[in-house]
Amino acid sequence: MANAKQEPLEKQLWKAADKLRKNIDAAEYKHVVLGIIFLRYISDTFEELYEKLKSGKNEYAGADPEDKDEYKAENVFFVPKNARWSYLQDRAKLPGIGTDIDSAMDLIEKENPSLKNVLPKVYARQNLDPTSLGSLIDEIGKIALGDTKEKSADVLGHVFEYFLGEFALAEGKKGGQFYTPRCVVELLVEMLEPYQGRVLDPCCGSGGMFVQSEKFVEDHQGNVNQISIYGQESNQTTWRLAKMNLAIRGIDSSQVKWNNEGSFLNDTHKDLRADFVIANPPFNDSDWSGELLQGDGRWKYGTPPNGNANYGWIQHFLYHLNPTGQAGFVLSKGALTSKSSGEGEIRKNLIEARLVDCIVNLPAKLFLNTQIPASLWFLNRNKADGGFRNRMDEILFIDARNMGHLINRRTRELSPDDITKIAETYHNWRKTDGDYEDIAGFCNSAHIDKVRELDYVVTPGRYVGLAVEEDDFNFKERFTELQAEFQEQLKEEERLNALIKENLAKVKIDE
Repeated sequence: MANAKQEPLEKQLWKAADKLRKNIDAAEYKHVVLGIIFLRYISDTFEELYEKLKSGKNEYAGADPEDKDEYKAENVFFVPKNARWSYLQDRAKLPGIGTDIDSAMDLIEKENPSLKNVLPKVYARQNLDPTSLGSLIDEIGKIALGDTKEKSADVLGHVFEYFLGEFALAEGKKGGQFYTPRCVVELLVEMLEPYQGRVLDPCCGSGGMFVQSEKFVEDHQGNVNQISIYGQESNQTTWRLAKMNLAIRGIDSSQVKWNNEGSFLNDTHKDLRADFVIANPPFNDSDWSGELLQGDGRWKYGTPPNGNANYGWIQHFLYHLNPTGQAGFVLSKGALTSKSSGEGEIRKNLIEARLVDCIVNLPAKLFLNTQIPASLWFLNRNKADGGFRNRMDEILFIDARNMGHLINRRTRELSPDDITKIAETYHNWRKTDGDYEDIAGFCNSAHIDKVRELDYVVTPGRYVGLAVEEDDFNFKERFTELQAEFQEQLKEEERLNALIKENLAKVKIDE
């Protein structure tokens, strides 16, 4: 038992919650558990202010603890009596606890319009055993919190984020649709350094990019009030997770929007010009309605192919950057070399426009929903200055394929040291007084002439060469990468053949 006690709180909680799952899929159970963690948070922050108002001391003299406006004034959600944690915990062992929690969620949404249609009402379902639900409330009730709202939000926010990651792992491929691995988010944020300004993620998943941006500012003694966030998500279930994830961190999510058409067809933030775009769009999305967007104003550098959204996303991000804005995002590795359907020409135009700042090749097995190798792109609209040295005719290439460590048989993770090494390499390269130098097998600052010579292919391995000590070749890893790329090419070929057949059939009908 000694080892169990030494485990971090979030791991102990996960084990306890997972034991209670029984016959429920992780995808469904996720909403049950995360909803209760959120309920605990919202109730704790309410009750802390409630006690202050009730005491009537100092600035709270004469205050009414049941006056909703008092809570609104301090950016605290109002929680009605029958939705408060103490009330629900007292009823945890009763057979009707599921109905009680569903009612609590309804009451909270009615009192707080910003949470409308956000909270899960899944607790009275027959496949959810009331005894297990009561035990889950007891487990989450054991979370030891500090005596301040900030401490409560920090502990519960950390637990919420940890559970999101564990549920993503449990769901496997489907989990990757709402969750970007934390180490990838941390790397993007550490490299971009979004200290202040407007941050946009037009495919925001469960909101991890925003949480990490705010955490980054806090860690570097900045002011989180100088950041404003804008997001969009096409999956309503995922959007709900994002709204809860942000609320539990005290982050204003009023500009995080949902619509099922998505950012391409229904751009909620059409007029926004952001300081930073941070995103992990779906890899090689073939069903993105490109055929409906021919001649779109966003395609300044070339029309992306109907069968792949990668270069649509890149130009969508650029469209939303202000004249000094920066973007950091994940793309499948194929986008570094693809020449099909005009993608090579678009990449050439982006490079010649001096927009591409840095490319990072990532290790395999980082992402839960795909084995497709991935890369990070960093774009900058002001490479001549932007507070750094003029690097208009240079692109930094970093090959991090051999970094990271396996956390299980199929999943790899970058360590904090890995993240620091990659981020500092980029920072030293763009600083006026940075001590950057090329390292064989890891990083290279390439002149645009070299990129032209290689026909605008931007795979870091082409530029960094082999490490001095590297005399072996990881055949198995490279074979896995090639297999994944081949499967993607087959899918694209099948899609194009189906399209040709469909068009031929239409021609015959017309004749």
